Amino acid sequence: MTDQPAEQPPAFDRSTIRIVVAVMVGGMAVLLDSTIVAVALKSLAVDLHASVTTIQWVTTAYLLAVGVTMPLAAWAQARWGGRRLWLAGLVLFGVGSVAASMAGSVGVLIAARALQGVGGGILMPLMATLPLQAAKGRVSGRTIAMVSLPMLIGPMLGPVAGGLILHWLSWRWLFWVNVPLIVVGYVLASRALEPERGDRSRQLDVLGVLLLPPGLVGLLYGLSQVSSAGGFGQRRVLVPMLAGLVLVVAFVLHALRRGPDALVDLRLLARRQVGASAAVMFLAGAGLFAGMFLLPLFWQVSRGQSVLAAGALMVPQGLGSLLARPTSGRLTDTLGSRTVALAGVLIAAAATVPFALAGPGTSTWWLGLALVVRGVGLGGVMIPVMAVAYQGLSADDVAHASVLTRVTQQIGGSFGTAVLAVVLEHGLSTTTTSAAFDRAFWWAVGLSVAAGLVVPTLPKHQRVPDLVQAHDRDVAADAAV
Repeated sequence: MTDQPAEQPPAFDRSTIRIVVAVMVGGMAVLLDSTIVAVALKSLAVDLHASVTTIQWVTTAYLLAVGVTMPLAAWAQARWGGRRLWLAGLVLFGVGSVAASMAGSVGVLIAARALQGVGGGILMPLMATLPLQAAKGRVSGRTIAMVSLPMLIGPMLGPVAGGLILHWLSWRWLFWVNVPLIVVGYVLASRALEPERGDRSRQLDVLGVLLLPPGLVGLLYGLSQVSSAGGFGQRRVLVPMLAGLVLVVAFVLHALRRGPDALVDLRLLARRQVGASAAVMFLAGAGLFAGMFLLPLFWQVSRGQSVLAAGALMVPQGLGSLLARPTSGRLTDTLGSRTVALAGVLIAAAATVPFALAGPGTSTWWLGLALVVRGVGLGGVMIPVMAVAYQGLSADDVAHASVLTRVTQQIGGSFGTAVLAVVLEHGLSTTTTSAAFDRAFWWAVGLSVAAGLVVPTLPKHQRVPDLVQAHDRDVAADAAV
Protein backbone atom coordinates (compact mmCIF):
# COMPACT_ATOMS: atom_id res chain seq x y z
CA MET A 1 0.00 0.00 0.00
CA THR A 2 1.50 3.32 -1.07
CA ASP A 3 1.68 6.35 1.18
CA GLN A 4 -0.84 9.06 0.53
CA PRO A 5 0.65 12.43 -0.46
CA ALA A 6 0.83 14.93 2.37
CA GLU A 7 -2.08 17.32 2.49
CA GLN A 8 -1.40 20.94 1.73
CA PRO A 9 -1.88 23.44 4.53
CA PRO A 10 -5.47 24.65 4.61
CA ALA A 11 -6.00 27.94 2.83
CA PHE A 12 -7.44 30.99 4.53
CA ASP A 13 -11.16 31.44 4.05
CA ARG A 14 -12.53 34.84 3.05
CA SER A 15 -13.32 36.02 6.59
CA THR A 16 -9.82 35.17 7.79
CA ILE A 17 -8.25 37.00 4.85
CA ARG A 18 -10.30 40.07 5.74
CA ILE A 19 -8.94 39.91 9.29
CA VAL A 20 -5.37 39.56 8.05
CA VAL A 21 -5.75 42.55 5.70
CA ALA A 22 -7.34 44.69 8.43
CA VAL A 23 -4.56 43.85 10.88
CA MET A 24 -1.90 44.47 8.23
CA VAL A 25 -3.20 47.96 7.45
CA GLY A 26 -3.59 49.07 11.06
CA GLY A 27 -0.40 47.38 12.18
CA MET A 28 1.58 49.05 9.40
CA ALA A 29 1.17 52.41 11.15
CA VAL A 30 2.93 51.08 14.27
CA LEU A 31 5.74 49.35 12.40
CA LEU A 32 6.29 52.31 10.08
CA ASP A 33 6.32 54.75 12.99
CA SER A 34 8.97 52.76 14.87
CA THR A 35 11.56 53.49 12.17
CA ILE A 36 10.33 56.73 10.62
CA VAL A 37 10.81 58.82 13.78
CA ALA A 38 14.40 57.68 14.36
CA VAL A 39 15.68 59.69 11.40
CA ALA A 40 14.12 62.92 12.70
CA LEU A 41 15.70 63.29 16.14
CA LYS A 42 18.19 65.92 14.99
CA SER A 43 15.45 67.98 13.32
CA LEU A 44 13.25 67.67 16.40
CA ALA A 45 16.04 68.88 18.69
CA VAL A 46 16.68 71.96 16.52
CA ASP A 47 13.02 72.90 16.01
CA LEU A 48 11.97 72.36 19.64
CA HIS A 49 15.17 73.85 21.11
CA ALA A 50 15.95 70.69 23.07
CA SER A 51 19.21 69.06 24.02
CA VAL A 52 20.26 65.72 22.59
CA THR A 53 19.69 64.09 25.97
CA THR A 54 16.17 65.46 26.21
CA ILE A 55 15.17 64.66 22.64
CA GLN A 56 16.22 61.02 23.12
CA TRP A 57 13.17 60.73 25.38
CA VAL A 58 11.02 60.95 22.25
CA THR A 59 12.23 57.43 21.52
CA THR A 60 12.71 56.27 25.11
CA ALA A 61 9.20 57.26 26.25
CA TYR A 62 7.68 55.29 23.40
CA LEU A 63 9.84 52.26 24.15
CA LEU A 64 9.01 52.27 27.86
CA ALA A 65 5.28 52.72 27.24
CA VAL A 66 5.33 49.69 24.94
CA GLY A 67 7.17 47.73 27.64
CA VAL A 68 4.53 48.62 30.25
CA THR A 69 1.53 47.84 28.05
CA MET A 70 2.53 44.76 26.11
CA PRO A 71 2.41 42.28 29.03
CA LEU A 72 -1.22 43.29 29.66
CA ALA A 73 -2.37 42.37 26.16
CA ALA A 74 -3.25 38.70 26.77
CA TRP A 75 -5.33 39.45 29.88
CA ALA A 76 -7.04 42.44 28.27
CA GLN A 77 -7.98 40.41 25.21
CA ALA A 78 -9.46 37.64 27.35
CA ARG A 79 -11.48 40.18 29.35
CA TRP A 80 -12.75 42.51 26.61
CA GLY A 81 -12.27 40.58 23.38
CA GLY A 82 -9.81 40.98 20.54
CA ARG A 83 -12.00 43.26 18.41
CA ARG A 84 -12.62 45.80 21.15
CA LEU A 85 -8.99 45.79 22.26
CA TRP A 86 -7.63 46.17 18.72
CA LEU A 87 -9.90 49.12 17.97
CA ALA A 88 -8.98 50.75 21.30
CA GLY A 89 -5.29 50.35 20.47
CA LEU A 90 -5.81 51.98 17.07
CA VAL A 91 -7.63 54.93 18.68
CA LEU A 92 -4.90 55.46 21.27
CA PHE A 93 -2.15 55.26 18.67
CA GLY A 94 -4.04 57.60 16.36
CA VAL A 95 -4.72 60.19 19.08
CA GLY A 96 -1.06 60.01 20.11
CA SER A 97 0.02 60.55 16.50
CA VAL A 98 -2.17 63.64 16.08
CA ALA A 99 -1.00 65.04 19.43
CA ALA A 100 2.65 64.47 18.45
CA SER A 101 2.16 66.23 15.11
CA MET A 102 0.74 69.29 16.89
CA ALA A 103 3.22 69.39 19.78
CA GLY A 104 4.56 72.85 20.53
CA SER A 105 7.14 71.76 23.08
CA VAL A 106 9.37 68.78 23.66
CA GLY A 107 7.43 67.86 26.82
CA VAL A 108 4.16 67.59 24.91
CA LEU A 109 5.87 65.57 22.18
CA ILE A 110 7.30 63.12 24.72
CA ALA A 111 3.88 62.71 26.36
CA ALA A 112 2.27 62.12 22.96
CA ARG A 113 4.91 59.52 22.12
CA ALA A 114 4.15 57.76 25.42
CA LEU A 115 0.48 57.62 24.41
CA GLN A 116 1.51 56.18 21.05
CA GLY A 117 3.54 53.60 22.96
CA VAL A 118 0.49 52.52 24.96
CA GLY A 119 -1.42 51.99 21.72
CA GLY A 120 1.55 50.24 20.14
CA GLY A 121 1.98 47.96 23.14
CA ILE A 122 -1.63 46.84 22.69
CA LEU A 123 -1.39 46.37 18.93
CA MET A 124 1.97 44.62 18.59
CA PRO A 125 1.06 41.27 20.18
CA LEU A 126 -2.39 41.30 18.57
CA MET A 127 -0.84 41.57 15.08
CA ALA A 128 0.01 37.89 15.35
CA THR A 129 -2.67 36.81 17.82
CA LEU A 130 -5.80 37.84 15.89
CA PRO A 131 -4.93 36.27 12.49
CA LEU A 132 -3.60 33.07 14.07
CA GLN A 133 -6.65 32.68 16.27
CA ALA A 134 -8.81 33.16 13.18
CA ALA A 135 -6.80 30.41 11.45
CA LYS A 136 -7.96 28.02 14.25
CA GLY A 137 -4.70 26.21 14.77
CA ARG A 138 -3.77 26.01 11.07
CA VAL A 139 -0.39 27.66 11.52
CA SER A 140 1.68 27.10 8.41
CA GLY A 141 4.70 28.87 6.99
CA ARG A 142 2.47 30.42 4.37
CA THR A 143 0.15 31.70 7.11
CA ILE A 144 3.04 33.39 8.88
CA ALA A 145 4.39 34.76 5.59
CA MET A 146 1.15 36.67 5.13
CA VAL A 147 0.83 37.76 8.78
CA SER A 148 4.43 38.99 8.96
CA LEU A 149 4.27 41.14 5.81
CA PRO A 150 3.99 44.47 7.73
CA MET A 151 7.03 43.50 9.83
CA LEU A 152 9.05 43.35 6.62
CA ILE A 153 7.62 46.38 4.83
CA GLY A 154 7.66 48.76 7.82
CA PRO A 155 11.45 48.78 8.40
CA MET A 156 11.97 49.07 4.62
CA LEU A 157 9.69 52.06 4.06
CA GLY A 158 10.29 53.87 7.35
CA PRO A 159 13.75 55.37 6.73
CA VAL A 160 12.87 56.26 3.12
CA ALA A 161 9.57 57.89 4.05
CA GLY A 162 11.24 59.72 6.93
CA GLY A 163 13.99 61.03 4.67
CA LEU A 164 11.51 62.19 2.01
CA ILE A 165 9.30 63.96 4.55
CA LEU A 166 12.22 65.73 6.22
CA HIS A 167 13.58 66.75 2.81
CA TRP A 168 10.33 68.24 1.49
CA LEU A 169 8.05 68.84 4.49
CA SER A 170 8.04 69.53 8.22
CA TRP A 171 8.80 66.82 10.80
CA ARG A 172 5.16 67.08 11.88
CA TRP A 173 4.17 65.12 8.80
CA LEU A 174 6.07 62.14 10.18
CA PHE A 175 3.14 61.62 12.54
CA TRP A 176 0.36 62.63 10.14
CA VAL A 177 1.43 59.73 7.91
CA ASN A 178 -0.03 57.36 10.52
CA VAL A 179 -3.51 58.87 10.44
CA PRO A 180 -4.78 57.51 7.08
CA LEU A 181 -3.51 54.04 7.95
CA ILE A 182 -5.23 54.21 11.34
CA VAL A 183 -8.53 55.40 9.86
CA VAL A 184 -8.60 52.80 7.09
CA GLY A 185 -7.40 50.10 9.47
CA TYR A 186 -10.14 51.00 11.96
CA VAL A 187 -12.87 50.77 9.31
CA LEU A 188 -11.57 47.44 7.99
CA ALA A 189 -11.13 45.95 11.47
CA SER A 190 -14.59 47.06 12.65
CA ARG A 191 -16.05 45.13 9.71
CA ALA A 192 -13.74 42.11 9.68
CA LEU A 193 -13.41 41.27 13.38
CA GLU A 194 -16.33 39.53 15.02
CA PRO A 195 -17.64 41.10 18.26
CA GLU A 196 -16.68 39.13 21.36
CA ARG A 197 -18.30 39.26 24.76
CA GLY A 198 -15.08 38.55 26.59
CA ASP A 199 -14.81 37.06 30.03
CA ARG A 200 -15.50 39.87 32.49
CA SER A 201 -14.79 37.46 35.33
CA ARG A 202 -11.15 37.19 34.26
CA GLN A 203 -9.27 38.70 37.19
CA LEU A 204 -6.20 40.85 36.70
CA ASP A 205 -3.00 39.46 38.16
CA VAL A 206 -2.29 42.53 40.26
CA LEU A 207 0.99 41.26 41.68
CA GLY A 208 2.09 40.35 38.17
CA VAL A 209 1.33 43.90 37.02
CA LEU A 210 3.41 45.27 39.88
CA LEU A 211 6.34 43.02 38.93
CA LEU A 212 6.60 42.41 35.18
CA PRO A 213 5.86 45.77 33.48
CA PRO A 214 8.11 47.77 35.86
CA GLY A 215 10.75 45.06 35.49
CA LEU A 216 10.68 45.35 31.71
CA VAL A 217 10.80 49.14 31.97
CA GLY A 218 13.90 48.90 34.15
CA LEU A 219 15.65 46.60 31.72
CA LEU A 220 14.68 48.58 28.63
CA TYR A 221 15.52 51.93 30.20
CA GLY A 222 18.90 50.71 31.40
CA LEU A 223 19.72 49.34 27.96
CA SER A 224 18.63 52.58 26.30
CA GLN A 225 21.12 54.50 28.48
CA VAL A 226 24.17 52.36 27.70
CA SER A 227 25.40 54.44 24.78
CA SER A 228 24.97 57.89 26.35
CA ALA A 229 26.32 56.70 29.73
CA GLY A 230 29.44 55.25 28.17
CA GLY A 231 29.00 51.54 28.86
CA PHE A 232 27.22 48.89 30.88
CA GLY A 233 29.16 49.60 34.07
CA GLN A 234 27.77 53.06 34.68
CA ARG A 235 25.42 53.68 37.59
CA ARG A 236 22.49 54.98 35.52
CA VAL A 237 22.66 51.77 33.49
CA LEU A 238 23.29 49.24 36.24
CA VAL A 239 20.74 50.51 38.77
CA PRO A 240 17.64 50.32 36.54
CA MET A 241 18.82 47.10 34.87
CA LEU A 242 19.47 45.30 38.15
CA ALA A 243 16.21 46.55 39.64
CA GLY A 244 14.38 45.43 36.51
CA LEU A 245 16.07 42.03 36.60
CA VAL A 246 15.06 41.50 40.24
CA LEU A 247 11.44 42.33 39.41
CA VAL A 248 11.41 40.03 36.37
CA VAL A 249 12.88 37.15 38.38
CA ALA A 250 10.27 37.76 41.09
CA PHE A 251 7.57 37.66 38.40
CA VAL A 252 8.92 34.36 37.06
CA LEU A 253 8.63 32.77 40.50
CA HIS A 254 5.16 34.24 40.97
CA ALA A 255 3.94 33.21 37.51
CA LEU A 256 5.11 29.62 37.90
CA ARG A 257 3.07 29.35 41.09
CA ARG A 258 -0.01 31.09 39.67
CA GLY A 259 -0.05 29.09 36.43
CA PRO A 260 -2.55 30.02 33.70
CA ASP A 261 -3.95 32.91 35.75
CA ALA A 262 -0.64 34.78 35.70
CA LEU A 263 -0.37 38.01 33.73
CA VAL A 264 1.70 36.05 31.19
CA ASP A 265 1.58 32.26 31.33
CA LEU A 266 5.27 31.36 31.56
CA ARG A 267 4.49 27.64 31.62
CA LEU A 268 4.32 27.88 27.83
CA LEU A 269 8.10 28.23 27.81
CA ALA A 270 8.24 24.59 28.93
CA ARG A 271 6.75 23.65 25.56
CA ARG A 272 9.69 23.17 23.29
CA GLN A 273 8.32 25.12 20.34
CA VAL A 274 7.59 28.21 22.45
CA GLY A 275 10.71 28.13 24.64
CA ALA A 276 13.10 27.50 21.76
CA SER A 277 11.40 30.11 19.57
CA ALA A 278 11.63 32.72 22.34
CA ALA A 279 15.37 32.00 22.74
CA VAL A 280 15.96 32.30 18.99
CA MET A 281 13.91 35.51 18.85
CA PHE A 282 16.00 37.03 21.66
CA LEU A 283 19.32 36.25 19.97
CA ALA A 284 18.01 37.10 16.51
CA GLY A 285 16.87 40.45 17.89
CA ALA A 286 20.31 40.95 19.44
CA GLY A 287 22.31 40.11 16.34
CA LEU A 288 20.27 40.24 13.17
CA PHE A 289 17.76 42.99 13.88
CA ALA A 290 19.96 45.16 16.13
CA GLY A 291 22.43 45.09 13.25
CA MET A 292 19.99 47.35 11.44
CA PHE A 293 20.89 50.02 14.00
CA LEU A 294 24.38 50.14 12.48
CA LEU A 295 23.44 50.30 8.82
CA PRO A 296 21.89 53.81 8.62
CA LEU A 297 24.76 55.14 10.75
CA PHE A 298 27.26 53.42 8.47
CA TRP A 299 25.84 55.13 5.39
CA GLN A 300 25.69 58.55 7.07
CA VAL A 301 28.82 58.61 9.23
CA SER A 302 31.23 56.35 7.39
CA ARG A 303 30.09 56.97 3.82
CA GLY A 304 28.92 60.60 4.16
CA GLN A 305 25.40 60.04 2.80
CA SER A 306 22.44 62.30 3.58
CA VAL A 307 19.48 61.08 5.65
CA LEU A 308 17.42 60.66 2.48
CA ALA A 309 20.16 58.76 0.66
CA ALA A 310 20.83 56.55 3.70
CA GLY A 311 17.15 55.64 3.84
CA ALA A 312 17.10 54.82 0.14
CA LEU A 313 20.20 52.66 0.52
CA MET A 314 18.32 50.54 3.07
CA VAL A 315 15.66 49.59 0.51
CA PRO A 316 17.62 46.62 -0.92
CA GLN A 317 17.46 44.84 2.45
CA GLY A 318 13.68 45.23 2.54
CA LEU A 319 13.39 44.00 -1.03
CA GLY A 320 15.41 40.93 -0.11
CA SER A 321 13.03 40.19 2.76
CA LEU A 322 10.02 40.56 0.47
CA LEU A 323 11.58 38.25 -2.09
CA ALA A 324 12.27 35.63 0.57
CA ARG A 325 8.81 35.79 2.12
CA PRO A 326 6.81 33.42 -0.15
CA THR A 327 9.66 30.97 -0.62
CA SER A 328 10.44 30.91 3.09
CA GLY A 329 6.80 30.12 3.86
CA ARG A 330 6.70 27.22 1.39
CA LEU A 331 10.05 25.81 2.52
CA THR A 332 8.97 25.99 6.16
CA ASP A 333 5.97 23.79 5.32
CA THR A 334 8.10 21.25 3.43
CA LEU A 335 11.57 21.24 5.01
CA GLY A 336 10.67 22.39 8.51
CA SER A 337 11.31 25.47 10.63
CA ARG A 338 14.67 24.34 11.96
CA THR A 339 16.29 23.94 8.53
CA VAL A 340 14.91 27.18 7.09
CA ALA A 341 15.70 29.26 10.18
CA LEU A 342 19.28 27.99 10.34
CA ALA A 343 19.79 28.78 6.67
CA GLY A 344 18.33 32.25 7.21
CA VAL A 345 20.62 33.02 10.16
CA LEU A 346 23.73 31.87 8.31
CA ILE A 347 22.79 33.80 5.16
CA ALA A 348 22.14 37.00 7.13
CA ALA A 349 25.39 36.61 9.10
CA ALA A 350 27.42 35.95 5.94
CA ALA A 351 25.84 38.96 4.21
CA THR A 352 26.91 41.18 7.12
CA VAL A 353 30.58 40.25 6.66
CA PRO A 354 31.08 42.57 3.61
CA PHE A 355 30.24 45.52 5.87
CA ALA A 356 32.79 44.32 8.43
CA LEU A 357 35.40 44.27 5.64
CA ALA A 358 34.28 47.48 3.96
CA GLY A 359 36.65 50.35 3.47
CA PRO A 360 36.20 53.88 2.10
CA GLY A 361 36.58 52.60 -1.46
CA THR A 362 34.26 49.60 -1.25
CA SER A 363 31.65 49.70 -4.01
CA THR A 364 28.19 50.88 -2.97
CA TRP A 365 26.72 48.46 -5.54
CA TRP A 366 28.53 45.56 -3.89
CA LEU A 367 27.24 46.57 -0.46
CA GLY A 368 23.74 47.02 -1.87
CA LEU A 369 23.86 43.46 -3.22
CA ALA A 370 24.98 42.27 0.22
CA LEU A 371 21.94 44.03 1.71
CA VAL A 372 19.62 42.18 -0.65
CA VAL A 373 21.13 38.88 0.49
CA ARG A 374 20.94 39.99 4.13
CA GLY A 375 17.28 40.77 3.66
CA VAL A 376 16.72 37.29 2.27
CA GLY A 377 18.33 35.88 5.40
CA LEU A 378 16.21 38.03 7.72
CA GLY A 379 13.05 36.90 5.94
CA GLY A 380 14.22 33.33 6.26
CA VAL A 381 14.55 33.62 10.05
CA MET A 382 11.36 35.37 11.09
CA ILE A 383 8.81 33.23 9.25
CA PRO A 384 9.90 29.73 10.35
CA VAL A 385 10.53 30.74 13.97
CA MET A 386 7.11 32.37 14.26
CA ALA A 387 5.48 29.41 12.52
CA VAL A 388 6.87 26.85 14.93
CA ALA A 389 6.17 29.02 18.00
CA TYR A 390 2.40 28.91 17.56
CA GLN A 391 1.90 25.39 16.23
CA GLY A 392 -0.75 23.40 18.07
CA LEU A 393 -1.59 26.13 20.60
CA SER A 394 -5.10 26.93 21.77
CA ALA A 395 -6.52 30.44 21.26
CA ASP A 396 -5.64 31.54 24.83
CA ASP A 397 -2.14 30.11 24.54
CA VAL A 398 -1.59 31.93 21.24
CA ALA A 399 -2.25 35.24 23.01
CA HIS A 400 0.30 34.48 25.75
CA ALA A 401 2.86 33.08 23.28
CA SER A 402 2.56 36.23 21.18
CA VAL A 403 3.39 38.38 24.21
CA LEU A 404 6.33 36.15 25.12
CA THR A 405 7.89 36.18 21.66
CA ARG A 406 7.36 39.93 21.22
CA VAL A 407 8.88 40.77 24.60
CA THR A 408 11.92 38.53 24.12
CA GLN A 409 12.56 39.93 20.65
CA GLN A 410 12.28 43.51 21.92
CA ILE A 411 14.62 42.92 24.84
CA GLY A 412 17.04 41.09 22.55
CA GLY A 413 16.98 43.96 20.08
CA SER A 414 17.55 46.51 22.83
CA PHE A 415 20.41 44.45 24.27
CA GLY A 416 22.07 43.99 20.88
CA THR A 417 21.68 47.68 20.03
CA ALA A 418 23.26 48.66 23.35
CA VAL A 419 26.22 46.32 22.79
CA LEU A 420 26.81 47.53 19.24
CA ALA A 421 26.45 51.18 20.30
CA VAL A 422 29.14 50.74 22.97
CA VAL A 423 31.47 48.94 20.57
CA LEU A 424 30.97 51.61 17.91
CA GLU A 425 31.40 54.54 20.30
CA HIS A 426 34.58 53.06 21.75
CA GLY A 427 35.92 52.45 18.26
CA LEU A 428 35.15 55.98 17.10
CA SER A 429 37.09 57.39 20.06
CA THR A 430 40.14 55.13 19.66
CA THR A 431 40.53 54.42 15.94
CA THR A 432 39.39 55.52 12.50
CA THR A 433 35.72 55.73 11.54
CA SER A 434 36.07 52.89 9.03
CA ALA A 435 37.79 50.61 11.54
CA ALA A 436 35.20 51.42 14.21
CA PHE A 437 32.34 50.33 11.96
CA ASP A 438 34.27 47.24 10.88
CA ARG A 439 34.62 46.19 14.52
CA ALA A 440 30.95 46.85 15.28
CA PHE A 441 29.81 44.81 12.29
CA TRP A 442 32.01 41.90 13.37
CA TRP A 443 30.21 41.99 16.71
CA ALA A 444 26.91 41.89 14.83
CA VAL A 445 28.14 38.84 12.93
CA GLY A 446 29.12 37.16 16.21
CA LEU A 447 25.73 37.82 17.80
CA SER A 448 24.05 36.45 14.67
CA VAL A 449 26.12 33.27 14.83
CA ALA A 450 25.05 32.89 18.47
CA ALA A 451 21.43 32.87 17.27
CA GLY A 452 22.37 30.12 14.82
CA LEU A 453 23.71 27.99 17.65
CA VAL A 454 20.28 28.05 19.33
CA VAL A 455 18.25 27.28 16.18
CA PRO A 456 18.85 23.47 16.43
CA THR A 457 16.83 23.49 19.67
CA LEU A 458 13.68 24.17 17.61
CA PRO A 459 11.48 21.08 17.27
CA LYS A 460 11.63 19.00 14.13
CA HIS A 461 9.15 19.67 11.37
CA GLN A 462 5.57 18.44 11.73
CA ARG A 463 2.98 18.34 9.01
CA VAL A 464 0.35 21.06 9.37
CA PRO A 465 -2.63 18.64 9.11
CA ASP A 466 -1.26 16.65 12.03
CA LEU A 467 -0.95 19.81 14.08
CA VAL A 468 -4.52 20.83 13.25
CA GLN A 469 -5.77 17.44 14.44
CA ALA A 470 -3.75 17.78 17.64
CA HIS A 471 -5.13 21.28 18.16
CA ASP A 472 -8.70 20.06 17.66
CA ARG A 473 -8.16 17.23 20.16
CA ASP A 474 -6.85 19.73 22.74
CA VAL A 475 -9.85 22.00 22.22
CA ALA A 476 -12.24 19.06 22.59
CA ALA A 477 -10.48 17.94 25.74
CA ASP A 478 -10.67 21.45 27.23
CA ALA A 479 -14.39 21.61 26.41
CA ALA A 480 -15.01 18.25 28.07
CA VAL A 481 -13.34 19.45 31.25
